Amino acid sequence: MQSAAAILKAIWTAAGGEPAALERVALTGEEPQLPSSFRVAVAAQVSVAAAGLAAAEIWKLRSGQVQDIAVNMRHAVAECRSERYLRVDDKPPPPAWDAIAGVYKTGDNRFVRCHTNFPHHRDAVCNVLNCKPEREQVQAALMQWKGEDFETAAYAAGGVVALMRSHDEWSELPQAQALAKLPLISIKKIGDAPPKPWPRGDRPLSGVRVLDLSRVIAGPVAGRTLAVHGADVLLVSGPNLPAIPWLTIDTGRGKLTTFIELKREEGRKQLRDLLADADIFSQGYRPRSLAALGFAPEDAAKLNPGIVYVTLSAYGHAGPWAERRGFDSLVQTATGFNHAEGEAAGIDGPKELPAQMLDHATGYLMAFGAMIAKARQAREGGSWHVRVSLAQTGRWLWSLGRLADGLKAEELTSEAVHLSFIEPMPSGFGALRAVTHSAVLSKTPARWAHPAMPLGSHPPQWPAR
Repeated sequence: MQSAAAILKAIWTAAGGEPAALERVALTGEEPQLPSSFRVAVAAQVSVAAAGLAAAEIWKLRSGQVQDIAVNMRHAVAECRSERYLRVDDKPPPPAWDAIAGVYKTGDNRFVRCHTNFPHHRDAVCNVLNCKPEREQVQAALMQWKGEDFETAAYAAGGVVALMRSHDEWSELPQAQALAKLPLISIKKIGDAPPKPWPRGDRPLSGVRVLDLSRVIAGPVAGRTLAVHGADVLLVSGPNLPAIPWLTIDTGRGKLTTFIELKREEGRKQLRDLLADADIFSQGYRPRSLAALGFAPEDAAKLNPGIVYVTLSAYGHAGPWAERRGFDSLVQTATGFNHAEGEAAGIDGPKELPAQMLDHATGYLMAFGAMIAKARQAREGGSWHVRVSLAQTGRWLWSLGRLADGLKAEELTSEAVHLSFIEPMPSGFGALRAVTHSAVLSKTPARWAHPAMPLGSHPPQWPAR
């Protein structure tokens, strides 16, 4: 079984990182850290370390200074469950799921998972099933359906659901075969442009402007990670878009936040103006939805030659599911994790991973890819497109191997992480206690310069450099 250092080396060198840089990374801690048959703790540590190492390399490019990076495995795992340990005015998180979200049996004795935290997704499920949003009614209606038929119908109606598949079943699908041909992180030049000089500043990403158009976990974690290394991150949301408040608080640390209505030309002009002065455009919207508004990668490269455009998707950018919406819990279900974890635990039915690890790891890999592309832009010029997906991160996690007794590990309680990795900080929501960033850089310590604020708290403009 590969060590954490070997796994990091593979990711780093595949993205063109200088092998000598790896000598400055210290990865500490032992598996398992959470009850799982999968190597979730190593995935957490390595993905955080990759982003930290990229930040350190950018600082070397900017200042000539090298620095050491240390990532403790338990701290990284805590950060990859940061939403669970967040406290607002000493209050713990509210229930994470909508009343009808979760797992159901279907008439052909299969399992499906429904994600209904956003009202339009809940309505789509209930419209297909012709029932009220109550668990008993949803379950009764699903007994009239075959699992795969319901999955197909719900997606067609705008819902987000997943049939639980074994890993073998998933591997036979054309979508899995399309992913098998793609790298973990795709970094591709999409246009010509001169190199952009680094702005002045005392941190790896000082003065680097990031437009963050993402929601829920993976994309927002990427933005939070770029912010912790000094980037000016502006989170753009719509005044009528649904959000999950607790995640907004947790992933909003370090960011400015503004409302722009992209359904109106006035809003699209505001975004074009911001994009013209941005360095990184990071987005996690449904495939093609931003392209339809004039913000495809090629559009961005025309508006701002030298841009780094970062795309997050659920199931990857190739294959028949490339357009399919999805969340971590659904990708876990569809790609075999829930089935395998259930089998390992000896239960009949799905068992979730003990963290939204596809989301969090993808977020750090997304930030890593953005920084690698930004460094290449500064050296070589060009406009760049970085692509990551939850399913491809899942494929990587699967490739790391399994832990025979991993499910015997103790749960990582709030008390276990409380003193070491949590710090108080102000916010626009009240006093926070939140998990600190787990990549410790010796010369440019990670920190968030802005408190988490309610969505739309700032004007749609960049701070002065």
